[in-house]
Amino acid sequence: MTHILHLDASARPGLAGKDEHGSHSRNLSHRFVSQWQARRPHDVVTYRDIGQNPPSIISHDWIASSFTPEPQREPWMRDTLAESDRLVDELVAADVLVIGTPLYNFGMPAALKAWIDQVVRPGRTVEMDDSNPLDPYVPKLADRPRHVVILTARGGVGFDAGGEMAHMNHLEPNLITALGFIGLTRVHQIAIEGQEVGGELLAESVRQGLSKVDALVAELQRSVQAERVAQPA
Repeated sequence: MTHILHLDASARPGLAGKDEHGSHSRNLSHRFVSQWQARRPHDVVTYRDIGQNPPSIISHDWIASSFTPEPQREPWMRDTLAESDRLVDELVAADVLVIGTPLYNFGMPAALKAWIDQVVRPGRTVEMDDSNPLDPYVPKLADRPRHVVILTARGGVGFDAGGEMAHMNHLEPNLITALGFIGLTRVHQIAIEGQEVGGELLAESVRQGLSKVDALVAELQRSVQAERVAQPA
C-alpha cells in the first residue's frame, strides 16, 4: 500500500474552473490525487491544506528545543516541537509527497516555507556527522525510495528552466534544495503558466498541465510498484 502526503499551499481555497478566483495549483494537485486514487483506491492519502491552515513559524523556543538532544529536553521543549513532530511523522510515512503551490513574488508562499522549516529537523530528518566537518550533514530520508511531485501555477510565463524568466524563479529550486538536503531527491515537476495573461495561452497551459499530471500518475504508480518489488524483504 502506497502512502501519499498531499499539501496545498495556495491562499485561494477553491479550484480553478469550479470556484470564483479558484486555485490552479490546487486544481493540479487534486487532479493528481484523484487520478491516483481512481487507479489505486486502497492507497492512503494524508491531506494538509497549509494554505488555509499554515504551520507555525519557528521561534527562539523552537530552535532551542530542536537543537537540544531529545533525552535532555524539558517538557516545554517537547510541547514546542509537538507540531513539528506531527508534520515530520507524516513526511516520513509518505512514499509520494505531492505539493500544490503557486509562485508568489518569485518564491514559495510563506505557509510552505513554514512547513519546510518545521520538517527540516536535526535528529529527525537530517543528522550531523562530526567526523566529517567539511560535509557533516547526513539526510535521514534517503533510507528508502520516496518521490516528490511539485505542481506549480505561475502568473507569468517563461519561468521554466531555460526560459527568459527562469533566473527569477526561486520556488522549485528552493524546494528541491531543501528537500534534497533531507534525502528527497526523486523530484517530478509540472507547472502551468499565464494565469495573469489568461485567454487561450492559459487554457492551453492548463490542458497540457492536466495531461502531464495524468501521465505522471501512471508513470509513478509503475515506479513505486517496481521499487517495492525490488526492496529486500
